[in-house]
Amino acid sequence: MRLCSYRTSDDELRHGRLGDDELIDDLGPGDLSALIALGSDGTPPARNTGDRLRLDEVTLVAPLLDPPKILCAASNYQAHIDEGGGQLVDPARTSPKIFTKPHTSLAGPGDVFEIPEISAGADWEAELTVVIGRGGRDIAVENALEHVFGYTVGNDVSLRKLALGFERDTENAWVGFFDWLEGKWADGAAPIGPWIVTADEIIDPQALELTLTVNGELKQRSSTGAMIHSCAELIAFCSRLCTLSPGDLIMTGTPAGVGASTGTFLADGDVMVASIAGIGELTTPVRTA
Repeated sequence: MRLCSYRTSDDELRHGRLGDDELIDDLGPGDLSALIALGSDGTPPARNTGDRLRLDEVTLVAPLLDPPKILCAASNYQAHIDEGGGQLVDPARTSPKIFTKPHTSLAGPGDVFEIPEISAGADWEAELTVVIGRGGRDIAVENALEHVFGYTVGNDVSLRKLALGFERDTENAWVGFFDWLEGKWADGAAPIGPWIVTADEIIDPQALELTLTVNGELKQRSSTGAMIHSCAELIAFCSRLCTLSPGDLIMTGTPAGVGASTGTFLADGDVMVASIAGIGELTTPVRTA
């Protein structure tokens, strides 16, 4: 099923189930975090309140407004590594590269991404995003998907170049690394949505087509089957690093086609649309600060 968080015409935050008829069965106040927490211990999910709303009379927001963690996988598609000039990866000898994004980077469907003045090159990265339902530590790979509540569309918006206003020692390797890392932290640079599709409807998370367009021009197209480390492997690995909690997000990496590969970056007025088959489309307009 498709589950969404939304604000009503009087700005009340609520969550519900979106049907094929584009009608929302209201499930109660707040975002989806309460529903995920209820289901994480085997408790039946909240029941329909009886209210039904048209999709066009509410404003969708990020399915989760305050996830415990936003974990992200870097360099998880070989083609993306190739376009950046990297080397062939042996998955058997490579561990996932995990970083985090702050809560202030979270955004929802339709939210404007404002390119900050500190950026000299903002870029797109369409990503399948896993929503953890049942937490745990040291989760086995073979059991990992049992911990998934559902999946949503994500866009790991990245600032490729930082313009700090003074000359720096760019020969220091740490400068490049921290520019890359800090370029992931901009406000609104982790849009997710437009809803969560529950895990029971995604038969194989490694068989989903994902695309991204900018102003209607196709920039990225791939399959989640091209991941170096699968969703299950990422969940298991992250659970070795830290305890996973209900509502945690794991952004699983992006395929080839990012703007940095051609020196093409986002500009004022652009519109990004990230899409994953079986889940939905996430639209993010762009403005300059």
